[in-house]
Amino acid sequence: MRFEHLVEINDPRNIQLDTLTPEQLWQGLVLRSAEPELFVLGLDRAEIVARGDDFVVRVLHFGKATIRDRVVFVPRREVRYETAATAEHAGGTLTMAIETPGPGALLLRFVYETTMPAIDERGDDRYAEIVKSAYHEADIDTVRKIRELAASGRLG
Repeated sequence: MRFEHLVEINDPRNIQLDTLTPEQLWQGLVLRSAEPELFVLGLDRAEIVARGDDFVVRVLHFGKATIRDRVVFVPRREVRYETAATAEHAGGTLTMAIETPGPGALLLRFVYETTMPAIDERGDDRYAEIVKSAYHEADIDTVRKIRELAASGRLG
């Protein structure tokens, strides 16, 4: 299944949105990978088990389920989560890409590519639509949390 959507961060025509700098947004995305407990509902704990210049490898603990992922960074542009399929998790990738389509405008594009089928063996897409809705809500929550962290001064 593939699911893609945009979340508007800044719109120069909408003064009701609290403005974030691209650097604050980037720092929030990096923090989401380093301290996922702040962002991911149901996550008991996370461990970073390997680190390189442009990646981290983590083990995430959700109750008895354990998920291992690799987070790859394209500095100030993109964060990509790569997860292998397991009995507890469909596996796939989540890419969060920062876009600046014009002066003062700032968007965050979320792209999910999972091993979960978009329709089941009966041709029913309801389960996939529920998952897409959950992804969308989690992404809105991620942006809300980044805004909170920026307002508190934690993101510069």
